[in-house]
Amino acid sequence: MFKKVSLELGGKNPNIIFADCDWDKMMRTTLQSSFANQGQICLCGSRVLVEESIYEKFKAEFIERAKKLIPGDPLLDESKQGAVVSKMHYDKVLGAIALAKEEGGNILLGGEAVKGEGRCENGYFIQPTIIEGLGPNCRTNMEEIFGPVVTIQSFRTEEEALELANASEYGLAATIWTQDITRANRVAMNVKSGIIWVNCWLFRDLRTPFGGFKNSGVGREGGWEALKFFTEPKNVCVEL
Repeated sequence: MFKKVSLELGGKNPNIIFADCDWDKMMRTTLQSSFANQGQICLCGSRVLVEESIYEKFKAEFIERAKKLIPGDPLLDESKQGAVVSKMHYDKVLGAIALAKEEGGNILLGGEAVKGEGRCENGYFIQPTIIEGLGPNCRTNMEEIFGPVVTIQSFRTEEEALELANASEYGLAATIWTQDITRANRVAMNVKSGIIWVNCWLFRDLRTPFGGFKNSGVGREGGWEALKFFTEPKNVCVEL
């Protein structure tokens, strides 16, 4: 039997940060889009692309903010990160961090497992991990990790930012940070992703299409797109 298939698959989403961004809002949201749910959201921005003129400032502040995301029992006030979903996934994420080191990545923060305590002593906790020094075509920047792991890269021009953003075989989502609406629209049109957020992240209206380009899926969910998928059109021709 032939069945229609709609697939929402993985992502390796770029977070493109220009120097004219709203700095405080960008920093708060980038921390969230990097590590929310321990990075186990297909829409997380796992490749952070930062304009060269603000790269060092961003790196220093991003690291300091991420240090405060303490993994541990989610019922405790001091815990800011939970566990990854399973032992198999725990091993996969740690393996990806080891691969990043082999590829020449510099671990700026984290990169280690964390031993749980009390009722969570057997939990699969991993430190929030920030990696730099890797090019766009290495496995770390090409393969979905789906954990609390992000890479940061710098760019000089809009064209270079687009080249880095589109280097992935995935094309699910992207985030663009700039106060120049003309540039925002221009970059959004040229990033090969099915969902684009400008100066925000994870806003979703269920009436809008949801899905990705390239290896991020087939078809779209949401609104009229979903109705079309679940509807069989019929042509009735009557001769009068």
